[in-house]
Amino acid sequence: MIRADPSPTVSPPLPRVPGWALPDGPVDREADAAFFAGAALNALDNLVRSEAAWTGAWRQRLALKCAAAAVRLAGRSEDEAALRDAWYLRSADGDPGPAGSIFGAWRQLAARPSGIDAARLADVVALLGLRWDDGFANLPGAIDELGHSGRPAPFAAAAIASRIVAEHPGAELLAWWCADLVLAQKLRWGRPVPLLMAQAFAPVFRARDGRAKRIRPGEQKEFERAVCLALAQGAADAFGLAIDLSRRAERLAAVMPKLRAKGAGDAIKKLLDDDAVPGSLTTKTLSRFGARRLFERLQTFEAVRELSGRSSFRLFGL
Repeated sequence: MIRADPSPTVSPPLPRVPGWALPDGPVDREADAAFFAGAALNALDNLVRSEAAWTGAWRQRLALKCAAAAVRLAGRSEDEAALRDAWYLRSADGDPGPAGSIFGAWRQLAARPSGIDAARLADVVALLGLRWDDGFANLPGAIDELGHSGRPAPFAAAAIASRIVAEHPGAELLAWWCADLVLAQKLRWGRPVPLLMAQAFAPVFRARDGRAKRIRPGEQKEFERAVCLALAQGAADAFGLAIDLSRRAERLAAVMPKLRAKGAGDAIKKLLDDDAVPGSLTTKTLSRFGARRLFERLQTFEAVRELSGRSSFRLFGL
């Protein structure tokens, strides 16, 4: 029997967002909102720094949720399944289309370090359907300034989003993207955790006067308070996903000694690092036929899920 190597490690017990860190009703005072955000982010910081084997898949699954909200904000109808298809069904280095490009921006956020330069930001601007020449050249400096400022992380994230929308009213998607980047810089995370965009349509961003109006970046105190509460809820949602993926990764680790496919370790690593892996995966040591047999066996063991619902060109993930 050929063992898949390396094997995923079983995670230690996960930290949790304590129940008292989530509001159980309306929060009117900015100081109270900041308290909830701080408590939730402290718990999330412990999870991020644990560097569990499955955190790559966790970040990319969060990126997918953010991208679905971003597509909605852009006035499009693609859901998470359609975004996966746009990304994985394209040819190698092919154009995934407008919605898939938005997804690509959040995938990049989740996968790359928290530092930023003009070249990387220009790529993101293009993915979001904007033009770098329309006045974004000073944005890397603004991000760096806020990332190294003395402002608390939630307020720095709100500030960069508000600044971008004030200067470029049509760049709200970029504002949310940069908010999570600045948050990661302030918290000294090696890579960002996509959180805020997924909360943009949550009740905390609804005006408190009963109107359906959404609180947008730049609506000063209201927006800062809403960002704090969104981070508290976003952290709790991220923990819920982490608990689910941790259990699935443990199941994957348990069945690995039963795998016979040479090169199974490459496929396992991809499952732990990404939201989805095509069933047609090929590597230096794993053929397309071998990958298909491997994923079918893992599915039989209930160690992976088929995510597309199709009988052909299937996608697998934790």
